[in-house]
Amino acid sequence: MEKLDDALVAADCSAYVVYASSTDADFRYLTGFQVSDPLLYLKKKGETGILVVPQMEYERAANESSAVPVTRAESGFLKFLEEEKDPWQALARTAASLAGGRVMVPRGFPYWLGKLLEEHSGVVADGDGIVRSMRAVKTPYELAAIRAAQKETETAMALGISMIRRSVPKKGVLYFEDAPLTSDRVRTAMHTYLMERGYTARDTIVSCGEETAMPHRQGEGTLLEDAPIVIDLFPQHDRSGYHADMTRTVVKGDPSPEIAEMHAVTCEAVALGESLIAAGVEGAAVHNAVVDLYKERGYESGARGFVHSLGHGVGLEVHEAPNLSPSGGPLEVGNVVTVEPGLYYPGIGGVRVENMGAVTQSGFDRFTHYTQELVL
Repeated sequence: MEKLDDALVAADCSAYVVYASSTDADFRYLTGFQVSDPLLYLKKKGETGILVVPQMEYERAANESSAVPVTRAESGFLKFLEEEKDPWQALARTAASLAGGRVMVPRGFPYWLGKLLEEHSGVVADGDGIVRSMRAVKTPYELAAIRAAQKETETAMALGISMIRRSVPKKGVLYFEDAPLTSDRVRTAMHTYLMERGYTARDTIVSCGEETAMPHRQGEGTLLEDAPIVIDLFPQHDRSGYHADMTRTVVKGDPSPEIAEMHAVTCEAVALGESLIAAGVEGAAVHNAVVDLYKERGYESGARGFVHSLGHGVGLEVHEAPNLSPSGGPLEVGNVVTVEPGLYYPGIGGVRVENMGAVTQSGFDRFTHYTQELVL
């Protein structure tokens, strides 16, 4: 937490205050605690953070949270609530009392609570996202959690692709076990596998044919012979909170020459991006090198062709710092990033291949070890 202490000193603040539940990645990172209802977290300079909890959560927080639990009675909240008759006012007074001076709050801090807190102490917005930047550099524990998530994700991906591989084409439609194979069937099979192992997958992409020209089209309906099928899977481990992320493009049958070439060049782009990643390298430089490769092969970047950034950080959020984008800054040891180039053309379709790994001092430690083959 040294980086957070330095930010408090620089801003002349006494404490960093968060009011959120564990659906907020910063809260989960700072507390290590899973909870559905929002709680007050406060970190003073040079001290361990405290977490204000109801009495019923005290023992669990003492066992599971990295913060020191304090009951609402001990924090003064119940006394303030009795005086104010308004939980928001009581929260503001509690935070101000515990902080003992001006506080820093994250950009996602509740507006009304922030306004009330200003009446009791100065409030500074964390415009630089200090906790987000801390989250970008992973600890050995975090790296292990993401590796584990990636391993299970690859098995789930293999399950989905095996259904496509074993399907039987009938008049251009893929059939699996005597029924049309749909995006939903593949998605459900992968989700079920992951759920049984403690992972939750949401918004998984299984798109086919014309749908693949839209990078984030989730996909619906029957899967087709000779057409590109893009599968993008990014589950989160329920207990640790960490994600994996991977994408593959496959074709059952014979891909069109355009799709085959787009896929081959995209695999080159993956290899190029991975080869350029190392500590100190600008994310923008890696992205721009892939743009140049595509351009050399006759593909556009912008409204068509390569239409998105090359990659992003992965952790408690599936999209977090740092970025391999036109504005991406220097990479650091311990960053976990994706490399996911793709090409998208209406009337032809789209392809994307995505690997993930950690930035090291001298290169890229790839976590993804799954085939990139196109034709099944």
